[in-house]
Amino acid sequence: MMNRSTAYEECESIIKLHSKTFHRAFSLLPKNQRNAVWAIYAFCRTVDDIVDENEHPKEELQLFEEEFQQFLSGNVNMKDAKWLALQDVFANYNMNTDAFLAMIEGQKMDIENKSYGSFEDVLDYSYHVASTVGLMLLPVLAPKTHDKLIDSAVQLGYAMQITNILRDVGEDLERGRVYLPQELMDKHGYTYSMLEQMENNSQFKLLWEEMAQLAEMYYDRAMTTIHEYPVYSRPPVKGAAILYRAILDEVRGNDYNVFTVKNYVSGQSKEKILSAHME
Repeated sequence: MMNRSTAYEECESIIKLHSKTFHRAFSLLPKNQRNAVWAIYAFCRTVDDIVDENEHPKEELQLFEEEFQQFLSGNVNMKDAKWLALQDVFANYNMNTDAFLAMIEGQKMDIENKSYGSFEDVLDYSYHVASTVGLMLLPVLAPKTHDKLIDSAVQLGYAMQITNILRDVGEDLERGRVYLPQELMDKHGYTYSMLEQMENNSQFKLLWEEMAQLAEMYYDRAMTTIHEYPVYSRPPVKGAAILYRAILDEVRGNDYNVFTVKNYVSGQSKEKILSAHME
């Protein structure tokens, strides 16, 4: 049987591979909280990969949901690193089970929905796939004040998911998904035909900027309650927000090319940004 230390190490290897930004930010936490974040990320990554990388995502997601229900009932697969680590997390923190279930519902939306009509629809999707992550993390990051931070965690999830959407327009298009809401496309005169042709024209830039400025508004809102976090949690939460927000400026610096370029903040730039913004 795998021990908990090995399980956490395996979970950390997953976040190291898939999200250097989050790994860099949350490495600032004390060990126990850091390990809990790795375990929660491993859960989220598993659900995400089922939908993005699996030939039969609907069936696999159903199996995963059943496995999670088994986990909640105490029937834990002790050979699986994510479940073993997560069992330890659930034993030590007052976890929000509804957030985990809502995350699974969000991944179902990716299977069923290929486009979105309104910006409100995009926010609803963003809540399910991103704000839920913040709600999962809150009992770990702010065990005594997490009830005061629910709204800001939701806002930060909105901000980060809209950033993902704006960074991954081309990649999502290849998967047959469009997260740019129809109402904003219509508002700026940007058509599906233009999108399919990957036209980076003035209409697209106006559409992209409107969504980016909404994301920046949500980042600002999320940071208004940073003082409610314990001192040890403030740097990683603020750091994650700052580093993710910086992706928007990377896209701007690349003349809004989100079709043929993967925009990211380099390791060197991350350190510069953190040193400039962290107090």
